[in-house]
Amino acid sequence: MSISIRILKDKLGKGLMIFLISFCILITLVMGIGLFLKSKPLIDQFPVLSILFSSEWMPGKGSFGLFPFITSTLWVTFTAMFIAVPPCLLCAIYLTEYADSRVTNFVRPIIDVLAGIPSVIFGVWGIILIVPFISDVVAPAFGTHSSGYTVLAGGIVLAVSVFPVIIQLLVELFKTIPLELREASLSLGATKWQTIKLVMLRKAGPGVVSAVVIAFCRAFGETMSVIMVTGNVVAVPKSLLDPAYPLPSLIANSYGEMMSIPLFDSALMFVALILLVIVFIFNLISRYILIQVEKSSI
Repeated sequence: MSISIRILKDKLGKGLMIFLISFCILITLVMGIGLFLKSKPLIDQFPVLSILFSSEWMPGKGSFGLFPFITSTLWVTFTAMFIAVPPCLLCAIYLTEYADSRVTNFVRPIIDVLAGIPSVIFGVWGIILIVPFISDVVAPAFGTHSSGYTVLAGGIVLAVSVFPVIIQLLVELFKTIPLELREASLSLGATKWQTIKLVMLRKAGPGVVSAVVIAFCRAFGETMSVIMVTGNVVAVPKSLLDPAYPLPSLIANSYGEMMSIPLFDSALMFVALILLVIVFIFNLISRYILIQVEKSSI
């Protein structure tokens, strides 16, 4: 009787997991299909390539070029990741390999608090500190003028907002690496840093990539803090000191008036579809990188 009950529990557990996975996949498909159907009026009237690569955005005149918004999103997101990943990686290494328990117990709650701060607070912080710093210090240092509401401001604010996410993921990841691997490396004469570089980071490589991907996806869809510091100018950024207008900001700023202009609602649904597709493509690329990293570490 007990054996049959265990078998029944195993089957129920397996069935529940299959159901939950199928449900998650179904939700994603429904979202994608729904956004596509809502975008179809725009797609039927204009070629997709002309929408994606046109820089003319005048909804009142029937022009829905999204190229400035797509490039702005990529500029801000990659700037944020370039700023965030190296210090977060070093911080996670320090907390797991060098810091004593007092430092760890002091820093970890601070990181948890940062993770819970609303994005609008990061935006206000950016307006108070980052925007004036770029306007008064950074731009003059490069011999140019800037309002401070730039790609760089958005990248810095976005980087700080994803700091706790990356650090928490990496710390938990590094804790899973067996202590025996470190001890074996040190016993063979390797230094502490050589052990970290050649053993720990090599072993944790796939997890590090996963943490970066999670942070990228969160940064890619961030709205409120980015709206407040990037300037929201419809133009293709050519440098870090140019203003930007990312896709999520476009949706947030325009949602209230989308029903008053023909095809405007369809255009915003198409923007949301682009965000979904780009995140999906980036996850596919990251999966490929993960597979290659795992193969190379075997």
